[in-house]
Amino acid sequence: MASGWAPEGAVQDQIDASIEDAVSLARSHLQSGTSAEFCEACDVAIPEARRKAIAGVKLCVGCQSEKETENIQTSAINRRGSKDSQLR
Repeated sequence: MASGWAPEGAVQDQIDASIEDAVSLARSHLQSGTSAEFCEACDVAIPEARRKAIAGVKLCVGCQSEKETENIQTSAINRRGSKDSQLR
């Protein structure tokens, strides 16, 4: 694919780098350790199945859902792209 001044395969390199960044971010949010028996936010008992399924869980499903909706952050800008590709 002709892409101006970019070397061959540069577009795929940008895609791969974006995916690696997303995977690294997701892995950094994984919990580990001993799971809590009661939710840290509302003191409701956390079911044993949830504690076994997710290591280090500290919140019940309801509180975890609220936390995740508050923390949604997305970026539509590819910061790895060249200036030339951003101006098109």
